[in-house]
Amino acid sequence: RFKRIQFTADLLPSDIVGARLFDQRRMEFTTALGPIFANVVLADEINRAPAKVQAALLEAMQERQVTIGPHTYELPDPFIVMATMNPLDGAGTYALPLAQCDRFLLKVEIGYPTLEQELQIMQRRDSNGRLCSTAAATLDDVRVWQQDVRGVHVHSQIRRYIVDLVRATRVPSEYIDCGASPRATLALDAVSRARALLAGRDFTLPDDVRAAAPHVLCHRVAFNERMAADGVRAGELIAGLIAAVPVP
Repeated sequence: RFKRIQFTADLLPSDIVGARLFDQRRMEFTTALGPIFANVVLADEINRAPAKVQAALLEAMQERQVTIGPHTYELPDPFIVMATMNPLDGAGTYALPLAQCDRFLLKVEIGYPTLEQELQIMQRRDSNGRLCSTAAATLDDVRVWQQDVRGVHVHSQIRRYIVDLVRATRVPSEYIDCGASPRATLALDAVSRARALLAGRDFTLPDDVRAAAPHVLCHRVAFNERMAADGVRAGELIAGLIAAVPVP
């Protein structure tokens, strides 16, 4: 099941997770489940909703459950939240809390497409102007892939390398107020395993960790205003930290 939620300034937390409603016929409260109850949830333009709405996703993204009134409901398995955010237009937007960003596995910046990619975008439209889509995988396929990732071997030196990379963001710096949390360590381990599996290997390499680190760490670090004043980009700073950590 797929659900898309358009985040706007007037959105309420109950519009995402659901609410308790009073049934006048039966004279009792019933629970109406929100669109968060899906396998894939797309939070479109997530930064256009205030913090109280974004906070409605915290429990769902971490505990895979939602509490509505006195009851707690399990979310479907598998469950994933994807979000889009326009970094170019700051009007009418709200900054995402660090706790919210920390729950996203990766942050991928997408710029303008190349000439060939833009031509492909046009060609993928059918005669009715609708995007052609076909099923790529089943839920059982996803569950098998998740189990395969857990079986990928991570050497003790690679584990130490992952921890060292995350801890490098916590070293006192003139541009960083708060480093990455232990969630970053777990995320970097998981993404490195997944990258190894996609490469056809049952073991991870330092290259898997280094390739995943920028996308895992950049949105989890609290940068201060001095970085922007000095014209330092977050990606460049993270790349420097990664390069400074010895590779096993």
